[in-house]
Amino acid sequence: MLWPIAKALVGHYKKHPLQMLLVWLGLSLGISVFVGVLAINQHAKLSYTHGERLFSNPLPYRIQSKSNSNTIPQGFYVQMRREGFSQCIPFDLYRTRTDTGEDIQLLGIDSLATAEVFFRSNILENPILKMMQPPHPVIVNHTFMTYMGWHEGQRLKLADGQVLGPLVVDNQKLVQGSNLIIDMAVSRKLRQGTGFSMIGCGTMSQQKLDDIRAMLPEGMTLRKNTRAELISLTEAFHLNLTAMAMLSFLIGLFIFYQAMSLSFIQRQTVVGSLRQLGVAGWQLVAALSFELAILVTVSWISGNVLGLALANQLLPAVSMSIGAIYNANIDLVINWNWAWSAKSLLMAIVGVLFSCTWPLFRLIRSQPIRLTARLSLVRFAGKEFFWQAILAAICLFIAVFILQFGRGIYAGFSILAFMLVGVALVVPYIIFEMFTYLSYRLRWVKVRWFFSDAAASMSYRGVALMAFMLAITANVGVETMVGSFRETTDQWLSQRLAADVYIHPTVNAAPRMKTWLEKQPEVKEVWQRWETELITLDGNIDLVSTGSSQGEKKSLAEKVSIPDYWHHLHHSRSVMISESMSNKRNIRVGDYISLPAPVGQQWRVVGVYYDYGNPYDQVMLSENSWQRLLPGQGSIGLGVVLGDKTQANHLTSKLISIYRTPADRVVNNHTIHEQALRIFDRTFGITDTLGNLTLIVAVFGIFFATLAGEASRLRNVALLRCLGVSGKELVFVGGAQLFAFGIVASCVAIPLGLVLASNVVELILKKTFGWSMQLHVVPWDYLGTLALTVSALMLAGAIPVLQVIRRTPMKSLRDAM
Repeated sequence: MLWPIAKALVGHYKKHPLQMLLVWLGLSLGISVFVGVLAINQHAKLSYTHGERLFSNPLPYRIQSKSNSNTIPQGFYVQMRREGFSQCIPFDLYRTRTDTGEDIQLLGIDSLATAEVFFRSNILENPILKMMQPPHPVIVNHTFMTYMGWHEGQRLKLADGQVLGPLVVDNQKLVQGSNLIIDMAVSRKLRQGTGFSMIGCGTMSQQKLDDIRAMLPEGMTLRKNTRAELISLTEAFHLNLTAMAMLSFLIGLFIFYQAMSLSFIQRQTVVGSLRQLGVAGWQLVAALSFELAILVTVSWISGNVLGLALANQLLPAVSMSIGAIYNANIDLVINWNWAWSAKSLLMAIVGVLFSCTWPLFRLIRSQPIRLTARLSLVRFAGKEFFWQAILAAICLFIAVFILQFGRGIYAGFSILAFMLVGVALVVPYIIFEMFTYLSYRLRWVKVRWFFSDAAASMSYRGVALMAFMLAITANVGVETMVGSFRETTDQWLSQRLAADVYIHPTVNAAPRMKTWLEKQPEVKEVWQRWETELITLDGNIDLVSTGSSQGEKKSLAEKVSIPDYWHHLHHSRSVMISESMSNKRNIRVGDYISLPAPVGQQWRVVGVYYDYGNPYDQVMLSENSWQRLLPGQGSIGLGVVLGDKTQANHLTSKLISIYRTPADRVVNNHTIHEQALRIFDRTFGITDTLGNLTLIVAVFGIFFATLAGEASRLRNVALLRCLGVSGKELVFVGGAQLFAFGIVASCVAIPLGLVLASNVVELILKKTFGWSMQLHVVPWDYLGTLALTVSALMLAGAIPVLQVIRRTPMKSLRDAM
């Protein structure tokens, strides 16, 4: 019995095939972005769980310098080999750029030691040993090579003119992530330095681990993989991606709701006839539920396929960004996983239940005589919008409640979600009431009719407007966040990198180098900075020093401080702390803090400074206090201020030649600044890509939802033509109504997007990193987003009207009936 009922109901899509496309488009595109991000997040975290892998085979233990600027002496590795630690391999990491501006990370390896550890049989025949011989091939992961647009046998030209290659595809499944594997002799020649970046070791007994720790030189540490640290550091990155995915899914759900609601309304006559023929309500519910199950299944499958393709397309960029920031590798191929696939199915089912429960309930509960008499449910749109406004008020109340009593990042995301949904639900009610009011108050008849017709059309257009508003809100929020963060980072780097050249010498060489630099005619000032790490019960603290010069004072990005804080810092028992430490540990200016020995207790906090480059807590001492408490301890850095900035390269060359300092320990200010912004742009380019995908989903949805809605108004349009309204007037009226809807929705969406960005800073960035920043408005970006979405809205409204005016008025009316 159910099959004839289902056939009668599904026959609706033969007359309105566009609605079938709209249902599939909304749900599958929303699911695809959600699945893509979910797959990336789970795949990345699984990589962390398996350990930081430089190769496909994990090396669970790392020997590294406590300071990133220092390398491991080659003599220490030689000593390890003599002591029998053959399972340890040295690595040399070097970041550089190609001549086309692409950032790459080279991983120099000891080819013989690597072949011995990973390929114990037939070592001499292993192709990895060919890396030791000219022309020194470069091994690249196949997926990464395809992503970068390279081909096997190609030679890479670097920005400094040197040439690498030829490129060789990794057929042994050895290379993990976005590293380019080269022989260590080549990497050392490129960076003009000695020593190793790290030493990776395989599984060892506790006795051997203790023996290594006893051998470690000062400033070196042995640790297991940093899985927990990586998860902590990248949590905000993954949460931001998830937030974008959820927003895309929400917009797709609004599009799906628009299509299904319109489909139920247009099937009123069929449902009314079936009810009068004796079909029970439960049978109609069962038939429509079967239809929804098929739609969800098809959309879920296509969404998962598209999502997996999207994830594999974005993964190389994610891997490069996380590798640049955290020096971690992620495998570049995502395979099917039922875990995130099941989550997407659950989200789809819950979303469909929320979207279709009320329209279905309204359709089944309506009296059959009213349905067959074409008493459209559109007449009750105002009442429905009122109840939507009540639901919106509940959502906003929940957001305020969580704001007052909630804690943590998930509370922050919940606040944003309830705020967006609440405002989206109330906008149709505001527009409906405003247009209805104008239709009764204005003097001109045509204008009154314009607003009256616009208000009546809200039953078809209301959901599309909600998706439209959410799309603009999301993109305004993302554009504001990314623009503000980049502007803030640029300003902070300009202030912090006040010196022209930064040098990281050894502790023994630093005094002689500092004396030599001060005697050079081009050198104006030399700043000295010490750094070490303090271990506390609440986590590690970076301890740094600062000199008393005015240049060093200006380079400190002060946030808040007591009067004359610089004098107190250098002449009393005082410290300054980073903003992240102040926020995380709730320390304010004027408080006293205690630090582990030998620093001691009761240090007064005289100021807080911005420190966007450091996710850890940091405390700053004066150089006098450092020399008194920690003489000669920690790593040292020198900042050189030049009278003529053009002399930076000349001074660097002299320094390297005289002191034999590795080139990677002498860095130009411009190089640091440029590299930091490149990494930033690539990292946030992923968020920008997802933002654009969200906008594309919304624009397509707005276009098709409006097109389907306007097609339902063809009878009104045809009747107006019969009454003498010209085709040009109809096109103008339809376009003007949609333009008015778009402008009103934009007036809500743009401020809401700014509020969204502000809340992300206050509720998420502060909770995660302890950072704050000023928002920078980027109006030209907003106008571009607005122009694209409004154009889609008006074009979708114009197409059905253009189709009608091509035919005679009577033929259009007959077809519409």
